Amino acid sequence: MRYGIIAGSGRFPLLALESARRLGHDVTVIAIQEEASPEVESLAPRCHWISLGQLSRLIEICQEEGITEVAMCGQVKHAKIFSSIVPDWRLLKLLASLPSKNTDGLIGGVARILEAEGIHLRDSTALLKPLLATPGPMTRRKPDREETTDIEYGRRVANALAGFDVGQSVAVCERACVALEAMEGTDAMLRRAAALVNGRRLSLVKVARHREHLLFDVPAVGRDTIPVMRETGTTVLAVEAGRTLMLDREEMIEAANEAEIAIVGLEG
Repeated sequence: MRYGIIAGSGRFPLLALESARRLGHDVTVIAIQEEASPEVESLAPRCHWISLGQLSRLIEICQEEGITEVAMCGQVKHAKIFSSIVPDWRLLKLLASLPSKNTDGLIGGVARILEAEGIHLRDSTALLKPLLATPGPMTRRKPDREETTDIEYGRRVANALAGFDVGQSVAVCERACVALEAMEGTDAMLRRAAALVNGRRLSLVKVARHREHLLFDVPAVGRDTIPVMRETGTTVLAVEAGRTLMLDREEMIEAANEAEIAIVGLEG
């Protein structure tokens, strides 16, 4: 198979590329300069670097390489849209046409432009299905009664938040929502929440957007999540089973076990 991977930040694109290489797939990497790790260059036969604002160049690369399918792997921080990045004419036209600049609006608009050029988005988790969260407890320790109550409450709040396409995570303490995630990201949200609860333990609940596909903006957690949870007194992580990537899954679960952190996959 031959297709392209648009590489953002984090371990997601690296693991996807390693999987593609094991499977013998012919993959071209289109790496986002502001986000992607230099390691992506060593994991694919061809790598092109583009700025976040270069939508026209992205299309040109796909056409030059004969690519008709691309997967979006890795994070592109929403806040970058409000930074000093200069959009090209095609992206500028898209931004001007959007009723709101949330994730669905931005990436959905890019997806429509790519489709019009004969470039189709594919499931961004296609190469990493074994790393999707599974239902039920995934660590030795299960959530206790208080944590379970916080998870149930937090899931309702997080689902409402995801419905507005604002963030995907909430921090809960004793059946109270302490912090909501927006553009700052999960780690920053947890640190903000920890400053408000005076040493009491937190529960972290992360959900997926209200959409059927997994083409973009898939929730992801990884081994780097655990040190931040320890730092902030967050004792449980609840994620949606089948819709959340657990990058470096075994290492993450091992680290959680050592820290007596519970990780659970939510069904439904």
